[in-house]
Order: sequence, then C-alpha cells, then structure tokens
Amino acid sequence: MIVETQFARFDSLALDCGVTLSPVDVAYETYGALNAEKSNAILITHAFSGDAHAAGVSKEDGKPGWWDNMIGPGKGFDTDKYFVICSNIVSGCRGTTGPGSINPATGKRWGITFPGVTVADMVRLQKMLVDHLGIRKLLSVSGGSMGGMQVLEWAVSYPDSLASAIPIATTARHSAMQIAFNEVGRQAVMFDPNWNNGDYYDSQPPGRGLSVARMVGHITYMSDESMRQKFGRRLRDRDKFGFDFSADFEVESYLRYRGNQFVDRFDANSYLYITKAMDYFDLSQGFPSLAASIERATARFLVISFTSDWLYPTYQSIEIVSALRSRNRDVAFCELPSNYGHDAFLVEVGEQSEMVRGFLAQTLKQVSK
Repeated sequence: MIVETQFARFDSLALDCGVTLSPVDVAYETYGALNAEKSNAILITHAFSGDAHAAGVSKEDGKPGWWDNMIGPGKGFDTDKYFVICSNIVSGCRGTTGPGSINPATGKRWGITFPGVTVADMVRLQKMLVDHLGIRKLLSVSGGSMGGMQVLEWAVSYPDSLASAIPIATTARHSAMQIAFNEVGRQAVMFDPNWNNGDYYDSQPPGRGLSVARMVGHITYMSDESMRQKFGRRLRDRDKFGFDFSADFEVESYLRYRGNQFVDRFDANSYLYITKAMDYFDLSQGFPSLAASIERATARFLVISFTSDWLYPTYQSIEIVSALRSRNRDVAFCELPSNYGHDAFLVEVGEQSEMVRGFLAQTLKQVSK
C-alpha cells in the first residue's frame, strides 16, 4: 500500500520543563480504516531513530515503513481489522517540531535553544493527535525500545484512554550502562567541530560525530551471535592482513555504511535531545516504587522481551511485569528466543506477530461486549 505522511498543527504544547511550544506541528501516518464506533484504533510509538512512516510504501521516497513486517493486512497489527496510527515525536526531525524547526520568536532554527523534552511530553502530543482524530479510547498502544517507554507512559498518564498496552524490548528506566552508551554518542556529536554548539544548519553538519554515535548505537542493537553469523572475521576486498586503517573487516565496512546512512536522514541536535529524554525517563519518579506508579494503569498488558537483547535485557521487562502483578493487573509476559539482540523486535516477527494478533483479538472482544 502507498501511504502519505499527514500533518497536524496545534496551537500549543505545554512541556514538563515549563516552556510552551507554540505552535507545534506533528507528522503522522494512518493505515486501515476507523470503524463507526471508533473502537479499533491502535497507536504505534516509534523507537529512538524511527518516525511516522511505520508501514506501507512511502509516496515521498518509495521506501517501506520501519515496521512494515508487523503492520498491514493479515499481519500482527492487521489493517483489515484495525486503524493504525503512528506519529513522529516532538523533538524529532522527521516532520514534527524539533531543534531543526524554525523558532517563531526569532525566525531562525531552534538548535540547542530548543526546550528540553521528556517522554511524557512526547506522549502528551500523541494524546492531542488522538483527540484531534476523534478517538476517545485506543484499543491499544504498542512500541519497542523507546517506543515501549511511551507505551508505559500512556498507560499511567492516560489510563482511561487505552484498553491495552504492548511494551516490547523496553524498560521503566534506564540503567547506568544504558545512560553510558547514550553519553558516548552525545560526546561524539558534540566533539565534532562542525557541531558548533548546535548552530550548524547553514553550514556543514557534524556528520563525522553523528556517524560515530550511530556506529556505537548500532553495535548495542545487535548481539555477539548475530554479528558472528553476519560478519565473522571476514576481510573485505582482500585475502590477507592489511593494517592500513581502512575498512579491512566486513563488520567495519558495515558500521561505516550504517553511520553514513544515518547522517543523511537524522539531525544531530535531535539525537542529543531524544537520547537525553530516554535517559531521564523513570516511570517510578515521584513514587515510592515502580509498583506504586504503575498502579494508575488499568489497561491489560502484553510484555515481550528477547533472549539475546543485552541493551534492554529481560530482567527489565520482568521488573515491569512484577510491578503490574503486584497490583493484580491483567498482564501476559513472554521472553522470545532470538539471536538478533535488541533488533529482534524489528526483524524477527513470526512469534511476536502471533502473540500480538491473539492479544488484540481478545482485547477487541472484551471492549465490544
């Protein structure tokens, strides 16, 4: 299916930092049809480097959506049955207001004068979009990685606005290691001379720093086994040891390619803002425990993790499940076997699709009673 990105503009968005963005634009796409009762809507929340183009073939560039293997007719999120929405987050760089947008007060791009954004702010804008579409209650909210954080925030901030939640390969708060990897990426960007304290939009962007940041991040998305299977120790375009600091090994070439590719589609300042929002996210903040914070949630949950995911390991999903069960919430949990590391939720979708399909069918049956 050919899809086209749509845009909505809102007069203002109040942020947790105390600043109000005015106006604020949001890019979004929809798939499938909304039923007469408006009871079959599902919101998909994207991961760190994702965007509104989650499925179908983009009318703009002809590329498939980042979760096209999960969203569509007969797929996990079956668009023959459900109306699926995906929007780009605030502070992003793919159509929604962010550091690369024009500050109406100055007529110049925000850069690092853009106010700090939280995961709760991202969800607040999504709620405004859902209201704008005339949907009172979502059948489900689902997403992986940072998308899973947004799912959790939805469940506790707007408990009456969703019937179910599907957080995948995620956490209720970052560990020190997860923060550390993000800080390495931020330092790579800011040490690039072209970053120029965030003021680079009329000159050369900090491509080298952003490329290195993406290389580091991409390593964390894979697993030792998936890298061994994909690359091993294979040399590239040579049959013996070279030692000239070019991309001797296949894995080196791959990481350089992924880094350079990222520079072409992502804004360095958005990288800084979004990773910081992830690091500050803590569902238990202001509460004596995670269980106390999650007590506000009334949705039924399906929590999914993957055996080889060392970036968001299963123990973090189990913490979420334990907190929900301690408050007698309806929650199902499954750790799926995979060698793909954190990327498993994007690339290995067979069992994941079956679980999501059954869970959504049961949820729809319950809300239709």
